[in-house]
Amino acid sequence: MSFCKIRKANIYYEVIGTGTPIVMIHGYSPDHRLMKGCMEPIFAEREGWKRIYIDLPGMGKSTDYEKINNSDEMLEAVIELIHSLIPNERYVLVGESYGGYLVRGIMREYHEQILGAAFICPLIIPDKQNRTVPEQSIVSVDKEFLSTLSKEELEDFSSHLVVLNEYNSHRYTSEVLVGQRNADVEFLEKIQKSYRFSFPIDDISFDQPCLFLLGKQDSMVGYKDAFDILDKFPRATFTILDNAGHNLQIEQANLFNSLMHEWLDRVEEIND
Repeated sequence: MSFCKIRKANIYYEVIGTGTPIVMIHGYSPDHRLMKGCMEPIFAEREGWKRIYIDLPGMGKSTDYEKINNSDEMLEAVIELIHSLIPNERYVLVGESYGGYLVRGIMREYHEQILGAAFICPLIIPDKQNRTVPEQSIVSVDKEFLSTLSKEELEDFSSHLVVLNEYNSHRYTSEVLVGQRNADVEFLEKIQKSYRFSFPIDDISFDQPCLFLLGKQDSMVGYKDAFDILDKFPRATFTILDNAGHNLQIEQANLFNSLMHEWLDRVEEIND
């Protein structure tokens, strides 16, 4: 177990492998296991990457974060952590949901150090009422499996996934739900009151290889708002996947893996 003490938090992190640093930032309320679950299978097939998985303040095993009051300070904590763990190194970022919002915040100031970025169902608009999102819908159901679930499990499962089967349920439970159970709800509610950064974040272009993975049925953050920032990422692949909600990395695992590999190929190619 590793912790990095920074000014306003004591952040838990795990490092796997050696090579180019790639920092994984999960979304709001899960922990590093969400990113580890979907990204480690990628690196079973490729070398030369130092994966850094973190628990954001208020989530997972991170502690001593009470002085963080808003997303600006959350961003400061992540930047301070990165500079503590990999000072003066260039690195790659992967952000899921709220983590994708933080990635855009890091880019604004440190784009010259960043070799590429991937966004998994990224939060584009912090204010919920201003997002363009589809209605929550179920696309595919394994009725036999659903009959084995309790009423509570079924309700939770069907409100967070759009493809309901045993594989997705197992991964959702062991990668997403397991972290959410440890979240500091009171702290997260405090941050959500100042969820939006106090500064504009999409005022620069980022011309390194990027990947945007968007779920067609993502009723949490949607997919349409991402097109508003498309022109800021001239080297980005934008992909909208059907049969995918806000847990796209689970529901479309094969496509997720191949698109991640293609993106990492581009990052390696341009930075060799």
